[in-house]
Amino acid sequence: MSDADNPYAAPIETGAKRIFKAANVFLRMEASGGILLGLAAILALVIANSPLYHYYDHILHEIYFRIGFDEIGGSFDFEIKKSLLHWINDGFMAIFFFLVGLELKREVKSGELSTRSRALLPAIAALGGMIVPALIYYYINLDTPENLSGWAIPAATDIAFALGVLGLLGSRAPVRLKILLTAIAVIDDLGAILIIAFFYTSNLQLEPLAFGAVALVGLLILNLRNVVGTAPYIILGIILWVAVLQSGIHATLAGVVTALFIPVVSKKDPSITPCKTLEHALHPWVSFIILPIFAFANAGIPFKGMGFHSIFEPTTLGIILGLVVGKQVGIFSMLWLAIKTGLSPMPGGVKWTHLYAVSALCGIGFTMSLFIGGLAFDDVHHQASIRLGILVASVISAVIGYTILRLLPCPDQEKEKSKNAGVSSPGVL
Repeated sequence: MSDADNPYAAPIETGAKRIFKAANVFLRMEASGGILLGLAAILALVIANSPLYHYYDHILHEIYFRIGFDEIGGSFDFEIKKSLLHWINDGFMAIFFFLVGLELKREVKSGELSTRSRALLPAIAALGGMIVPALIYYYINLDTPENLSGWAIPAATDIAFALGVLGLLGSRAPVRLKILLTAIAVIDDLGAILIIAFFYTSNLQLEPLAFGAVALVGLLILNLRNVVGTAPYIILGIILWVAVLQSGIHATLAGVVTALFIPVVSKKDPSITPCKTLEHALHPWVSFIILPIFAFANAGIPFKGMGFHSIFEPTTLGIILGLVVGKQVGIFSMLWLAIKTGLSPMPGGVKWTHLYAVSALCGIGFTMSLFIGGLAFDDVHHQASIRLGILVASVISAVIGYTILRLLPCPDQEKEKSKNAGVSSPGVL
């Protein structure tokens, strides 16, 4: 029987098309990356508190993958052998940091961080948003010195989740507010990268860094010669990643460094934009695959033995207060100071309540906070406390930021009121 004679062919085809169309619409939503991230974290929590936890933990920690080769000429061999969790955190996250590096370079060269006036406001806000949470965590854990290495955990902001919440609000979130949040989060990520480089590097091995130096020289030559093909950069970036990994410095830094050498635009043909092209190519992979996998692998907390009292453990409480209170106080106070002193103008179409909501949303520290937490502690007890604190703080921050913006009038409604009242609406800077 042909499809034309088959009465079931059309409904099946229509159903498939509807599913494909719905999936396509979802993937194009601004909030889709944040939603997938949240679903992955929830799934991990469900599995971690079910009979499946043994398998979840075994697969992540006990299954090892090896890349390498045996002796060459009887004098040289090479091997990288790590658990699945380490491959995710050291390998997949290097791609995430590579994307962060691309975004950072583009913003500095031609985006929202390209001029002093544009960069100053988010830079000051991000600085306050890192210092105050770290100080709060440090103060709460003063009496437990073994916890102090986690001081940087609440200093980070999760750009995917924060922008995902703004995406759920649609037109209620002014465009300039999204730009400001993105700039703060990008600078925050840069700060987190520097923190990892300076404070979470141990057992430094100099010999692998010699290979890394050769890769860096190669990247510099490619950049100076205006090579716009991305394959040579990626090959040298992989060599740099291996060298950094073997040196003891956290391998994800290789992703950022590699990205900084890739040209934003070709000197010969302005229509060729390697940095932007790579960024667009990687973004769906990072948003819809890498970050959800990272969340699934790192968010699984078995709640057995935990209770309400667990929130008041120094590590957990320091993270919660650091992200919820520290981010709001640190970011909003610096925004207020910069605008009131005239260092930077108020973004067009944005009110103080909008800025406070952004300060709250920056308390969503999920991805980067989990990542730094994994570097700061490796014992089971601390990991459980860290994950609990990050999840509680991120939910509270998301609810506060979302609620404030949801209750505020939609910018389009305000424009309409202004027109009806004969008052012109403020321009966009």
